[in-house]
Amino acid sequence: MPLAPGKVLFDAVRGSANALNAVLLDHASEASSDVRSALNFLVIALSIGAAAMVALFAAIYWALRVWVTRPIEQVGGDARTVATGSLDHVVEPTGPPEIVTLAAAVELMRQQLIGELGVARAARGEVEAQAEVLRRSNRDLEQFAYVASHDLQEPLRKVASFCQLLERRYGDKLDDRGVQYIAFAVDGAKRMQQLINDLLAFSRVGRTTESFVDIPLGELLTRATTTLSLTIESLDAEVSADELPIVRGDPMLLTQLLTNLIGNALKFHGEDPPRVHIGVVEHADTFEFSCADNGIGIETEYAEKIFVIFQRLHSREVFAGTGIGLALCRKIIEFHGGLIWLDTEARPGTTFRFTLPRRTAAAPAPAPASPAVSVGPVSAGAVDLVRAAKAARPSGEQRE
Repeated sequence: MPLAPGKVLFDAVRGSANALNAVLLDHASEASSDVRSALNFLVIALSIGAAAMVALFAAIYWALRVWVTRPIEQVGGDARTVATGSLDHVVEPTGPPEIVTLAAAVELMRQQLIGELGVARAARGEVEAQAEVLRRSNRDLEQFAYVASHDLQEPLRKVASFCQLLERRYGDKLDDRGVQYIAFAVDGAKRMQQLINDLLAFSRVGRTTESFVDIPLGELLTRATTTLSLTIESLDAEVSADELPIVRGDPMLLTQLLTNLIGNALKFHGEDPPRVHIGVVEHADTFEFSCADNGIGIETEYAEKIFVIFQRLHSREVFAGTGIGLALCRKIIEFHGGLIWLDTEARPGTTFRFTLPRRTAAAPAPAPASPAVSVGPVSAGAVDLVRAAKAARPSGEQRE
């Protein structure tokens, strides 16, 4: 019986599909093989690349270690050795040119340090030698001060005493010139004693700061005006002050400073009763004080001369004194770390200004004391530097 046409066609289609399937399987097998081959190649390539990178990094690390970091470490170690004080250790140049240049610069610095150290050691030797000379000189000066304060003054006291005895016992037998000669001798002996005392006071300033304490300046002003009270009363003078702060310093020296300045103002008064005022202005690191009066004043041209020891602007006949007072004031102020100067703009009268450092934060801070409002005369060792101009101009402005 003959096959139906549909079956024949279906068999033909099935055969074609089987053939196509076989071809596709062959192609899929080939593609899979190609993918596996490509994947294997990629893995091998990546492995080779990774190994190459590791080798490259290892080579770079080795190169950096050999040519950069190790020379830098060596130069750094040499520099640290030199920095610890082993200046004889030589800084060896090694590595690439840049590191060699760096090592050469460090070595040059070491050699300069050695040279400067040699100069410093030589200077230190000279300083130590000079210090020893100064120590011996200070010992000699202390011995001289002792002699001056005791042995040298004893003959002066005898001269003055016996001259006064001569005047009392034989005064009625002497003429006026003889009496005058005795008066000259007594006055010379007394002035020499005063000069010795003032020089001793001047030499003692600045020996040590162990006596520095915190003290209200108002209390020191009270001491100064008490010392000068007789002169204040005799001149009908007035001393006033702002509220003065607490300062750090030597109470004795600062009291002497105020006594000298106020006494100076009283000595060189004008026709009106003396009026002296102590003022203060606070700055960041210092207190600026002023001592202003209504006296005869000082001309600008003598603003520096008045602080030079033994420089007088008046003769002894016009104003007594040794010419050490203001020089002593400057030495006291500079010993306390401050400055003192004449205010040439202040008129009328005379105004001295001086600074003192503010106390450190670590120091205790008691409440400021109120200023004293009293008046007093100048101490024996103060104020005689500013006189010559007054002698030249009877109505001019001068001070000691």
